[in-house]
Amino acid sequence: MKTKSATVIIALLLTHALMAQFHVGIKGGANVTKVDGKSFKEQFRYGYHLGGFAEIGLSEKFRLQPEVLFNQYATTLDSNYKEIYENIINSDQSKVKLGYLSIPLLLDYKLLGPIHLQAGPQVGILIDKNRSILQNGGDAFKKGDFSMVGGVQINLLKLRVSGRYVIGLNNINDIDDQDKWKNQAIQVSVGLAL
Repeated sequence: MKTKSATVIIALLLTHALMAQFHVGIKGGANVTKVDGKSFKEQFRYGYHLGGFAEIGLSEKFRLQPEVLFNQYATTLDSNYKEIYENIINSDQSKVKLGYLSIPLLLDYKLLGPIHLQAGPQVGILIDKNRSILQNGGDAFKKGDFSMVGGVQINLLKLRVSGRYVIGLNNINDIDDQDKWKNQAIQVSVGLAL
């Protein structure tokens, strides 16, 4: 009987300790994005992101923060694309919006007080585009994107305010290898731990 009681008490204490180190939440914010490449203008455009996150405590200073986000990336074709992709790209389709299901896995380090540094990889799956820029209606963008993320988050009780930079590592051009296209984004978010 004492063994059963001790086991139940230990299980309850462990559950309580784990719950103290685990949170889930929702977040949303603004993206300032562009696609690097000769075919695109060297200017940032606005988009947004929405999703959820989890915070998994590893120690007093470190934790993992996996997220699932819908990210909208926006870009504008440059006049150079006509020279690179003559008779391939529609001339009237200059503004492009790409919707990604993004899954970052961030290592979070508590620096000072409420200030946390975050870095890690992000996988993106292209799930939506507002138009096909190719004359034949085909896909100009690859379905997958791999990026690195780095930034700062401020935790104020249950409120999370963050700013981060996302740099694409792989070529998302699905036409050919004449021009390398890579995503870039600056993200500002507000989140709420539940």
